[in-house]
Amino acid sequence: MLAYPVQLIPEDGQVIVTCPDLPEVGTFGEDREDARMRAVDAIEEAIATRMAHGREVPAPSRAGEDTVAVQLPTQTALKIRLYQLMRDQGVSKAELARRLHAARPHVDRLLDLNHASRLDSLDAAFSELGATVAVDVHRRAAPA
Repeated sequence: MLAYPVQLIPEDGQVIVTCPDLPEVGTFGEDREDARMRAVDAIEEAIATRMAHGREVPAPSRAGEDTVAVQLPTQTALKIRLYQLMRDQGVSKAELARRLHAARPHVDRLLDLNHASRLDSLDAAFSELGATVAVDVHRRAAPA
């Protein structure tokens, strides 16, 4: 659903990770695969920090020649999209809680990337913002 481009730069036996869309992201791994896994955590942490401070979370740009796309977990992507939609519409957490007839902590959990929210709760939040969630499944190509 959301895949951010990252640069994987070999250096001194490790792989350094940076993310053009989120300049605060910086991590490393022992090899490319380890670096990609750590990139997901670093991107999630950077986005969670932006969300906690009410800052913009940019949509991912396309991966280019010198970057690879790192796919975020589905629930993380849904929570980011909910946050972006709330910001775009100027809907506060308190206002969304009111619309959902729920307590404010419920909305806090919907936007908490570390909390496993129920999909029906996310669906209800999107619905209150005039949006729906569409799910599509794609098969990966078999390794050559």
